[in-house]
Amino acid sequence: MFKDRYYLEVQAHDSPGQDLLNERVLKLADELGLPVVATNDAHFLRAQDHDAHDVLLCIGLGKDRSDNDRMKYDRGLYFKSAEEIAAKFPDRPDVLSNTLAIADTVDVAWKHQYHVPSFPLPEGVADEPTLLRNMTHEKARKRFGDPLPQEIAERIEYELGVISNPKADYAGYFLITQDFINWAKQQGIPVGPGRGSAAGSLVAYVLGITDVDPLTFDLLFERFLNPDRVSMPDIDVDFCYERRGEVIEYVRAKYGKDSVGQIITFGTMKSRAVIRDVGRVLGFEPAETDRLAKLIPNAPNNSLTVAEAVERIPELRGLYESDERTRQLLEYAQVLEGLSRHASVHAAGIVIAPGPLHEYVPVCTQPTRGAGEKGDENVLVTQWDMNALEKAGMLKMDFLGLKTLTVIHDAVVWIRRRHGALRHPETGVEHARIEAVPLDDPAVYDMLARGGTTGVFQFESSLATDKLRSMRADRFEDLVATNALIRPGPLESGMTDVYIRRKLGREKVRYPHPLLEDILKPTYGVITYQEQVMRMAQVLAGFTLAQADVLRKAVGKKDDELLRKEVDKFVALAVARGVDKRAADDIADQVVTFGRYGFNRSHSVAYSLLSYQTGWLKRHYPAEYMAALLSSVEDKVDDVVHYIAECRELSRYMTSLPHGLQVLAPDINESEWKFTPVSDSEIRFGLGA
Repeated sequence: MFKDRYYLEVQAHDSPGQDLLNERVLKLADELGLPVVATNDAHFLRAQDHDAHDVLLCIGLGKDRSDNDRMKYDRGLYFKSAEEIAAKFPDRPDVLSNTLAIADTVDVAWKHQYHVPSFPLPEGVADEPTLLRNMTHEKARKRFGDPLPQEIAERIEYELGVISNPKADYAGYFLITQDFINWAKQQGIPVGPGRGSAAGSLVAYVLGITDVDPLTFDLLFERFLNPDRVSMPDIDVDFCYERRGEVIEYVRAKYGKDSVGQIITFGTMKSRAVIRDVGRVLGFEPAETDRLAKLIPNAPNNSLTVAEAVERIPELRGLYESDERTRQLLEYAQVLEGLSRHASVHAAGIVIAPGPLHEYVPVCTQPTRGAGEKGDENVLVTQWDMNALEKAGMLKMDFLGLKTLTVIHDAVVWIRRRHGALRHPETGVEHARIEAVPLDDPAVYDMLARGGTTGVFQFESSLATDKLRSMRADRFEDLVATNALIRPGPLESGMTDVYIRRKLGREKVRYPHPLLEDILKPTYGVITYQEQVMRMAQVLAGFTLAQADVLRKAVGKKDDELLRKEVDKFVALAVARGVDKRAADDIADQVVTFGRYGFNRSHSVAYSLLSYQTGWLKRHYPAEYMAALLSSVEDKVDDVVHYIAECRELSRYMTSLPHGLQVLAPDINESEWKFTPVSDSEIRFGLGA
């Protein structure tokens, strides 16, 4: 069966009995005329890693290192060099040369291809690109009229050309995505307006994948899909967090339970956690390890590795140098930091294969009820994480649960139940859905500018409240900009304060070049969005938007070699088109400095729509909105208390509520499970809370 490739195995270890075993294997090989190969049973990389590996083993087994009855590995089970193994078999060079003979017979070629399931085609339709084209044009005519306006027709044709390009062929991806999103909408499951760069696609908007018109908000398709670089699109979708599981069930039913899996994620040992784990194994008291762990800063933008902490924090350094036990703990922690500690299931990641998932990637099963599971049956989970799945060309999607969508939905249900329709209380204008509410309501901006941001999506932090109040927010673009500017980079670089000063007229608005005025006018000359960097490269240097996206990526990734190459190209082309060399260099510097902090405008617009909708509901229907908001946090006592306090404070910016909203005590006759608006100024406490 295995002619000329059946080997017996010997190992160069000092484990008890290994020498005798090697002797017998070599004797048997001589008797049977079989080749022998040396292998290396490696459990850790270097000989000196044995003790750290032993500690890791104890962490995994939940044992103390001092426990003599626990599992242990020999010291010699490290990754040996060829010389070390050769020294163990001085008279048998063949056992080493056979390793090369085996390696030479291995012939594996990795072909990168995408594995996307086929979308069911209706009768008479030849292929997926044809179906996508037909569907897009039909829905576009319904949305924009027939014949289509020229600008819209051209943009759709351009996008379809990229999506259906034989090199990429993303038609199936779009068809699958629009199918489960539109199914969710038909079932009354709230779906977000979009997230990430997908909002830059007009085809996605027409198909109902997003609810953001990219032409209205000047969003770029190339930020989402670059025609010059073939990479799988990435459309993440927000669903109502209470009903997200129904959408996953629909996908499993449509493409087969064997073909749909959830994605594994690996928890790694971070600096504080690894100190606690190692300390427990070495017999430290919990209070001791807790004190050591807390010496290491753990803020999102100020976390240190154990090695850095020992170097920079005097108290930790002192303990390392003076106390042998602590030094041993910290040395083991440095070796083990960053290793995988446990596996769990990604909260939102779903992978869909063209056939049984196990034919494409390794899988395991999750016996407990996973997200979206109705029964207690096993669900498939990939053994590769999302990065490996991406490299393997698998179709992965994020089905995210967003509480804000549930809050908006519940508030609108209450409004219709109590008032008959969703209408502006002052003008009486009726709206079929919350998405149709105009974005220019002065009362909403007045509330936000006065600090009434509690319960408003994305703007609840004291930082966001302060910035909206400081800039006296009075237009939708202010919300979009604030979403982008309240992040660490823009705050540290001072961009946020420049925007505010220029908006209020306290600082003159300047543009790096007259040609850039149209691009930077909405943000008062401050480079705020990645899309602005792309437009600048297009206008000044004549880059195509696809080339401009490469520059944008180089700036964002801080890849010095690629960045230098792209910046030099930008300057040379700008100068060739008549831009002064010094001005071109100065603009390039600004692009590198501010573009590094630039935010994805597509994402900022999509999420600002949700921010505005929550603000509109809070301003015009406070009882219904606050009842829905309180219901969404009914299991969190601190949040319930926080929002009840906000109900009382509403009088600060709502003349219609001189005494704020009253939250009445639970009542067995009037309370429902959720918080219930019982009048325009009263909410009844929910029994669920």
